[in-house]
Amino acid sequence: MTAEGEGLFELPTSDTPPAEPARATAPLAVRMRPRALDEVVGQSHLLSPGAPLRRLVEGGDAASVLLYGPPGTGKTTIARLLATGATRYFVALSALSSGVKELREVINDARHRHHRHNRQTVLFIDEVHRFSKTQQDALLGAVEDRLVLLVAATTENPSFSVVSPLLSRLLVLQLRSLREDEVRELLRRAVTDQRGLDGSVSLSAEAEDALVRLAAGDARSALTALEASADGVADTGGKVIDVPAVERAVAQATVRYDRQGDQHYDVISAFIKSIRGSDPDAALHYLARMLVAGEDPRFVARRLLVHASEDVGLADPTALQAAVAAAQTVQLIGMPEARLALAQATVHLALAPKSNSVIVGMDEAMADVRAGAVGEVPAHLRQGRYAGAAELGNAVGYRYPHRTSDGVLEQQYPPDELVGKDYYRPTQHGGERTLHERLTKLRRAVRGG
Repeated sequence: MTAEGEGLFELPTSDTPPAEPARATAPLAVRMRPRALDEVVGQSHLLSPGAPLRRLVEGGDAASVLLYGPPGTGKTTIARLLATGATRYFVALSALSSGVKELREVINDARHRHHRHNRQTVLFIDEVHRFSKTQQDALLGAVEDRLVLLVAATTENPSFSVVSPLLSRLLVLQLRSLREDEVRELLRRAVTDQRGLDGSVSLSAEAEDALVRLAAGDARSALTALEASADGVADTGGKVIDVPAVERAVAQATVRYDRQGDQHYDVISAFIKSIRGSDPDAALHYLARMLVAGEDPRFVARRLLVHASEDVGLADPTALQAAVAAAQTVQLIGMPEARLALAQATVHLALAPKSNSVIVGMDEAMADVRAGAVGEVPAHLRQGRYAGAAELGNAVGYRYPHRTSDGVLEQQYPPDELVGKDYYRPTQHGGERTLHERLTKLRRAVRGG
């Protein structure tokens, strides 16, 4: 559960919501909320001139949209800009507290407003994935007839969380996590802007780097951490936010980790080698270092997928399944919840029996192919379903294994040059102990030993 909806549902429901400045005691992230499109940092692919979202905010488009992206990327901001910039009537609902009854009331009001005043209603629904199928279905007619212009927001993959009929009626716009330079721009603006800290403190370069890493592309997280750091400095009479001030404020050590430099490669190398070495504790440490420093969880998931086949293989056939499930979880729910799936897969792979037989066998087979050891496909294995195939000897003499009682029979499968070549050599570790015994019997039966 994210905090994406915090401060959202006090949005006014009126024809032209007033653009009142945030109160001085409001959180920094609220005070610094953009008041116009040109103040928005990030999402240039959606807000550039002529882009669909800009046309919608400026009142020049009538497409219902679904805003899909991680927390702190501007979904609430865009909703507020719709409320203040559009000439349409604006209504906001929470998917956590609204049901079918509330939806129908909004739709009925929108119908009356359209018929009587020819005014369209903008309906904003945050966390739309929390709606049940019945609730989502209740929106279909109104969206289809454009009685309401639906602006829905979600942090989850809409392909899995929004019903297909509704999804087909929406323009899906994916918001991206802010780049590091965009987070820096936000921080610097907040330090100097009158709505923000108004120059009461300065931010050291090292502290700025720490805040950027900790934010991990989340604008709200960056501004919240900056405000907490500034408050801590002010309490001690200081004027400069440094790294210790940031660490005290967020109760989280600054991690030495450069996502583009040596630390990136060193830590991921140590992570994989700890799993390979069957040390789940060290592996969890390195996983934590990466995630706390803002490493892309998809990168970690991809490394786990590779490791499952490279270093565990068939010694534990469930290892790849666990890694795939973790990667899918990262894609579906994102951080911070996805850290649990990554941790579970990490521990699973670290505790699993190890075998590199799969990668050794594959690499040897590819090396032979590159060296020219290919040979012709045996005639009885070739395609025989075309005129003249039998005259060429194709598929002649092929023996169908399922016609035997145990489904295995003697027959040559590799090219002549590779008969008797063993690529896959299972170990005696874990599940491969059983596979070793079975493979020995299979090779004897197939090769005629």
